[in-house]
Amino acid sequence: MTSSKCLRAITVPSLLFASVLFAGSAAAQAPPPANAETLPSEMPEHLEPVTDSFDYTRREVMIPMRDGTKLHTVILIPKGAKNAPMLLTRTPYNATELTTHSYSSHLGPNLNGYDNALEVILEGGYIRVVQDIRGKYGSEGDYVMTRPLRGPMNPTTVDHATDTYDTIDWLVKNIPESNGRVGILGISYDGFLPLMALVNPHPALKVSVPMNPMVDGWMGDDWFHNGAFREENMPYIYEQEGTRKNEQHWWTSNYDDYDMYLQAGSAGELGRRHGLQQVGFWNKILAHPSYDSFWQQQAMDKILAAQLLKVPTMLVHSLWDQEDIYGAPAVYKALKPKDTSNNMIFLVMGPWHHGGEIGDGSSLGALKFGSDTGLYFRREILAPFLAQYLKDGVPKSDTATVTAFETGTNTWRHLSSWPSGCTSGCTIRRTPLYLNAGLKLSLTAPAASDGVAFDEYISDPAKPIPFSGRPSHPMGFANNVPWANWLVDDQREVSSRPDVLVFVSDPLTSPMKISGQPIANLIASTSGTDSDWVVKLIDLYPDEVGAQEDMGGYQLMISADIFRGRYRESLENPKAIASDTPLPYHFALPNANHVFLSGHRIMVQIQSTWFPLYDRNPQTFVPNIFLAKPGDYRKATQRIYHAPGQATFIDLPLVTTP
Repeated sequence: MTSSKCLRAITVPSLLFASVLFAGSAAAQAPPPANAETLPSEMPEHLEPVTDSFDYTRREVMIPMRDGTKLHTVILIPKGAKNAPMLLTRTPYNATELTTHSYSSHLGPNLNGYDNALEVILEGGYIRVVQDIRGKYGSEGDYVMTRPLRGPMNPTTVDHATDTYDTIDWLVKNIPESNGRVGILGISYDGFLPLMALVNPHPALKVSVPMNPMVDGWMGDDWFHNGAFREENMPYIYEQEGTRKNEQHWWTSNYDDYDMYLQAGSAGELGRRHGLQQVGFWNKILAHPSYDSFWQQQAMDKILAAQLLKVPTMLVHSLWDQEDIYGAPAVYKALKPKDTSNNMIFLVMGPWHHGGEIGDGSSLGALKFGSDTGLYFRREILAPFLAQYLKDGVPKSDTATVTAFETGTNTWRHLSSWPSGCTSGCTIRRTPLYLNAGLKLSLTAPAASDGVAFDEYISDPAKPIPFSGRPSHPMGFANNVPWANWLVDDQREVSSRPDVLVFVSDPLTSPMKISGQPIANLIASTSGTDSDWVVKLIDLYPDEVGAQEDMGGYQLMISADIFRGRYRESLENPKAIASDTPLPYHFALPNANHVFLSGHRIMVQIQSTWFPLYDRNPQTFVPNIFLAKPGDYRKATQRIYHAPGQATFIDLPLVTTP
């Protein structure tokens, strides 16, 4: 019997059996006769929850915008509220989820989670309003990442400023329990939106609190830092823009992100492998790797600098913000000079990660602060600040122009400006901290007698330096270090690598305080034609710390950032670097308010990769690094100079007293 006959012998009876089975099944599923008995469904046509015992009322409405688009809005009203102010948050992160952290008859459990300053809302008796922005979750319309203002980059009649205006206008006319006053607040993307609300604000908007806001995506927030692309944000772009409800998820091929990103090569190739080219914002990033008008015209510090100050605004900044460390201080710097009466622009700086101000602020990673700094912010700073603008009969708060936590001493400082070293009696003096021969740091400039003009290392793109311990996972954990904490991760493992230069001071005999932005001033050369430079200012703890054993020898980053060398002469127009030529690189590091204590040492680390947080520079100049090919990635000899006339130093904002 041939194989074909064998197959036929088996399949024919099987098909006959299947036909009989199907016929029987069809007969069994035939509709019953008209007079047959049925078993009624036990499910009601529409379930009406009984909420009489709830301590709040929940309303979900679709608020119309001026172009006819309706935005899904959740309104939570405390039971018995009268003449109550409203706190609004606009979000791309699901208004229903942000107001339903728990299924409870009590308002507190429902709001106990992301982007809800719980004590402020509950103890203040506020009506809580959370809205999906256009194009996301329950709202209608088209989604555009951080939709620009109407104008050259947005030819439509609507933007986040108009949507906020129209939303507030509807709220004050349709929520009878309110007093007609609205405050807007939020974190990150939700913090960018309170900044947009300041453009032609509604008269009922009385106060704005942007926390950790996205301000300038190229200079130092989510997408780039000084031209280096933040590659670990690719999963966010994919999921945020892939679908209205973030239903498509970024996939991985390796347990360790480091391996997956490295195997792909360029960020552009990694995006292609994931189909990211289907997403509009990704294509904009690919087309605009430099600081051109696309980024400049969206920078909120620049936009708001051209606006009148109409709404009191408190900017909230985290000193170890792993996502948006640039934004809040940049807006403060742009707007404060316009505040001639000193009653419109305020700044709070706390020892937090991104959004840490609404959680437990007692610690961050291995750091312990001796008190719950988050709770202090919410109750002692945020609550009275909001109340004075939103409630009747509430006295003016005594909120300082700047409230800044001083790390090292773990003390809150109430200041008249930023940067400002202390309440009174001190000044900030820009002081060079020099790199010297023998891998030494000193306030003394290099001398000719030092003999050695530079130190060098080999930067190999095939073996990039991890930004945190491996294995690493996107927006998750890296070697048990949460994404939120990597900026305070111990740097000693990195400092032992041969492709990291480590300069260390002598132990301090007295405390040294800095307040403001350290500025990196490198004299460096590369054997390639492009290069990244990473500079870290570090507090090196004593070898043993009696009060906290695990802090012995800890290397704590106080301020650190990256600079893409092709932008040395112009941020808009990249240019190849002259090989083996000492050249100056000048760039600011993030703000710090820190005291290096007696017995501690100051450390500076310099390297050329920080992976996969940032994409790798091929170290060969190519027009667009997103399109770099495998053969473009080459080793380079990097030299950092410390000789008379070629001194590398960190310009410290040193606090001095008479």
